Amino acid sequence: MLAIIGGSGLTQFAHLGVSRREVVRTPYGEPSGAITFGELRGQSVAFLARHGYGHTIPPHEINYRANLWALRECGARGIIAVASVGSIRPDLKPGDIVIPHQIIDYTWGRKSTFHEGTDCTVTHIDFTEPYDRDLRARLIAAAAAVGVDASDSGVYAATQGPRLESAAEINRYERDGADLVGMTGMPEAALARELDLPYAAINVVANLAAGRGDSSEGISFEAIQAVLEVSMGQVRAIIEHMVAGEAPLGA
Repeated sequence: MLAIIGGSGLTQFAHLGVSRREVVRTPYGEPSGAITFGELRGQSVAFLARHGYGHTIPPHEINYRANLWALRECGARGIIAVASVGSIRPDLKPGDIVIPHQIIDYTWGRKSTFHEGTDCTVTHIDFTEPYDRDLRARLIAAAAAVGVDASDSGVYAATQGPRLESAAEINRYERDGADLVGMTGMPEAALARELDLPYAAINVVANLAAGRGDSSEGISFEAIQAVLEVSMGQVRAIIEHMVAGEAPLGA
């Protein structure tokens, strides 16, 4: 079963034939909300709103461990994570869709591993490729099939939030090699790897990052919302096509 984690602009999934909602208890506390189960194009899927269904949980307070654990316990065998981002790379404009291939983590203080405490042994994971190669390829192919010109690569800078970044910080991230900036990519991707859950992301460019183009003197939240309302429809189309055209995960 595929699980979809929705971010800003995607707190529910249209066309999902909902069968039930389940509140899942985990050893790591409460997930962001109940998990919604249903069918999408004839395939079983699960959906979780990362920020809660009322968009009330800021990025630094999301219980990423509980979210990933709950999805795995409910039968998820792969995860597509949807998130809005700011663009650092000049060719990526508001409304563009990106399937990122790398992450740089600038977050701090977040619970970022399941392997901690006096009773746990030190556990390392290989994070050379933070996103699952097969899931990324399927997303890229689905985007092409539905006519969405998605970028097939991007380096995602995960920042702490909830504030947006300063122009100087964006300049630093560019020097570090980042193309996109968001607040929720980590530790979500690393926790999925610890659970052996294939994980890939689909990002919507909501705005130019601070200090760039029409964001040179400030960022318009009204403009961001307008972009997301249009572009999330493309995200849904990509995911629906991917789900419809593939065998169920774990089959």
